[in-house]
This record gives sequence, C-alpha cells and structure tokens, in this order.
Amino acid sequence: MKAGRSPLLESVRSAIRLRHYSIRTEEAYVGWIVRYIHFHHVTHPSELGPDAVTAFLTYLAVKRNVAPSTQNQALNALNFLYAHVLDRPLGELDGLVRARRPQRLPSVLSESEIGRLLDQMEGQQWLVACLLYGSGLRLLESLRLRVNDIDFEHRCLIVRDGKGAKDRVVTLADELLEPIKRHLGERRTIWERDCARGVAGVYLPYALARKYPNAAQAWGWQYVFVSNAITKDPRSEALRRHHLNESVVRRAVYRAAFKAGIERRVSCHTLRHSFATHLLERGADIRTVQEQLGHSDVRTTQIYTHVIKRGGFAVKSPLGAILGRSQHND
Repeated sequence: MKAGRSPLLESVRSAIRLRHYSIRTEEAYVGWIVRYIHFHHVTHPSELGPDAVTAFLTYLAVKRNVAPSTQNQALNALNFLYAHVLDRPLGELDGLVRARRPQRLPSVLSESEIGRLLDQMEGQQWLVACLLYGSGLRLLESLRLRVNDIDFEHRCLIVRDGKGAKDRVVTLADELLEPIKRHLGERRTIWERDCARGVAGVYLPYALARKYPNAAQAWGWQYVFVSNAITKDPRSEALRRHHLNESVVRRAVYRAAFKAGIERRVSCHTLRHSFATHLLERGADIRTVQEQLGHSDVRTTQIYTHVIKRGGFAVKSPLGAILGRSQHND
C-alpha cells in the first residue's frame, strides 16, 4: 500500500485534520501506518490486533535499533489509527520491548566558539541562529515566529503552540532589537509585493482562517522568516509564501561551524543546549532555565548541570576555603 489515495489513509488524514494536528504529524502518522501495513505483508489493519502492533514495535526496537522517541511516534500513530479510525482502541500492549538508548550528554559550545560560528553566518540564517542561542528556541519555534509574536517593548518573544502544544514567553537579547527591526522592514517589502500579486495569505492554524477571514493577509500574522519561493499548500493547494525551510538553516549552521574550525559535531540544537548551559554557568536558577526552554519536567533541564564548567550543579568545593586558610596561617 502506498501513502496515496487509499480509502484507509484518506480516513486517517480526515481524522487527523478534524483534530487540527499539524501537517508534520499527518505525514509522520501516515508514514508509520504504511510501514506497519507492509510489515504485515499488506494486510489491512482491521484484520490485525494488539499482537501485530506489538510485533511491529518490537521489530523497530530489536532489529532496527530505533531511538525511543521514534518507537513512541510509531506507537502514537498506531494508537491513533485504531482508536480514531478503526474504533478499536489498543489498550495495553503485552510483551512490548521498549527501545532504550543510554542518555547522552548534550553537545555544548563555549562562548568563544559561539562567537566564531555566528561570525561565519549572515542574513536570515544569522538572525535565526542568534535566536536559537540568545533565546533558547527550538529551530521550528524560531521559524514559526510571526510578527505579532515579537514584543519589542518588553524585550521578549511569545512562542505559540510549542512542543506539547504549550505557549511560553522567552527573553529577547537587547542586541537583536535593531537587527530584527531592520529585517522586518525588508520582510514587509516582500509582504507588500505578495499582496499586490494576489498571493494567498499566510497559513493560519485551526479555525482562525474561518473566524477571521482577513487575518491571513494581515501584516501581524506573517512569518518573520520566509522562503524565497512561493509554494503550494499541501492541504488547501493555495499558493503561499511559507516560512524558511529548516534545511536551509541546518546547512548554514553546519557550514559556519566548519569554517569556524569547530571540529565537534554542531547542529541547530547545539545552540539551544549552549544557551541553557551558559545561563546556568552565569548563575541562573534552574527553574528559570526550565521555563525558558519550555521543559515540562525540571529533570530534563538538570542534564545541563552535568556539562557546565564546574561539574554537577556548579557546586564550588569548600576545600578551597580550608586550604586557603591553612596557607594563610602558614
């Protein structure tokens, strides 16, 4: 079965869109359902049950050695299929082998390395990289920023519908105020040109397009960072100017790290890791860092305490005071 126009997959897509899931979730779920069907020799899922799901997910963990997050995504896709399309919730899966990977410490750059990397970047990519490090954003969070999400007066950014469908407020570095204002001036020129050409307005989430029919053309709703090309919306087929593609920024960061002579593996997420680590090194409270990053559990944030310069939790040993006193007495 191909991920085309089969009745089953069309039902999956309809159920996903009814619940306002993102296009990325739709593509991922449909992909996993197709792989599941092929794993069982193109058997219709209605003829398969929990044991078949367990066999597929165990295969991913044991034979394919996938990451836990990958196995969880496949499980979520199949749970959705059986609960919302086939009306046969799976319940507990007995005998499921969970994918396990040893927890790795995040890769973190020094402040001087961050400076060297940013020196090798320019344009939109430079500004996005500055937000990844300066505000601790995830890559997609930065690319999905809209003009209304920038609060210059309070020097903050509003991250809407982030991971876990949560909103949060993050800091905006003073040094980026003027560069962002200059960028928005150039961005507005592109928007005005698109309006004159009759290009469809920006994509709006959920039912906002119906509730506010003119909002898609409004300046405040436009993406801050946009693609150079007009592309077709995969759902509505309207021609729009979408936000900048993640691959453009990823390649720019990779090239900048190479040019800067940074030999370690560097990704966009490395800048976010570095943001959190450097905040802790400067004495920021871990709860504050947790809120900035949007972690639901502080234990996720605590991993950065293992890579700061002074080791676990930045604890300064009391031995220095003792030895210093002894030497002074001598």
